[in-house]
Amino acid sequence: MSTKTLIKSHKRFKEEYGEKNSGLFQELVENGQSPKTLFISCSDSRVVPNLITYTKPGDLFISRNIGNFVPPFDANSEASATPAAIEYAVSVLNVDNIIVCGHTDCGACKSLHLDIPEDDIEMTHVRKWLKFGESAKEQAIAFVGNHDPKILYAATEKFNIIEQIKNLLTYPAVKRKVAEGKIFVQGWYYHLSNGELEYFDPIEHQFLPVADSLKKPQTHSQE
Repeated sequence: MSTKTLIKSHKRFKEEYGEKNSGLFQELVENGQSPKTLFISCSDSRVVPNLITYTKPGDLFISRNIGNFVPPFDANSEASATPAAIEYAVSVLNVDNIIVCGHTDCGACKSLHLDIPEDDIEMTHVRKWLKFGESAKEQAIAFVGNHDPKILYAATEKFNIIEQIKNLLTYPAVKRKVAEGKIFVQGWYYHLSNGELEYFDPIEHQFLPVADSLKKPQTHSQE
C-alpha cells in the first residue's frame, strides 16, 4: 500500500469513522485513557488487536513486537519497549487484564528453526530478539519432533504463548497483582485463516475455544 493510498484512506477515516465518533475522541482527550486490558501481540500485519476484539480506541493498551515475545524481567537490561509497556500498563494505567496473543503462520516462530548467520549485519537485532523464543522452540521439538514442519511450527507457536506468560509473571508488579487477584492473565492463539480464537487453559493444559473460558471462573495466574 503506497503512501498516497494511505493518505486517501486517512481522509476516508476522518469523513466516515472520525465524524461518527468525534464525541469518543474528545472524551479520550479530555479524560485521558483508561484501558482495562494490556494486549501483547505480534507485529504481523495480519494480526489487528482492535479488529480481533472488536474494540474501540481507548479500550486496549497495545504492545506489539515480532513474535509477541515478553523478555524476562531484568533490572539491569538496556531499555526495551515491551518491558516499559508492561510496567506502564500495570503500574500507571492499572489494567485489570493482560492478554498474550500469538497466532498461526507466525514468521518469528518459523525463524526460530532457521539459522541466521552471525555475520548478517542486516538481521542483527532480529537474531538477538529471537532468543526470547528459544525455550518454546526446544519444547516444541521435544514434544512433537521435527519430522513435520507444519506440526512443529504450530507447536512452537503455542509453546511460545505459554513461555511468554511465564516471562510476564517475572515482572514484580505483575506477579504481585496476580497474587492479589487484581490482574487476570490469559494466553490467546489466533487463527489467521478463519479468525477463530483459542485460549490456554492451565488446568487442562491445552488450548480451547476462547468462548469456553466464559463458562469457567477466572484464575488470575496461568501457572
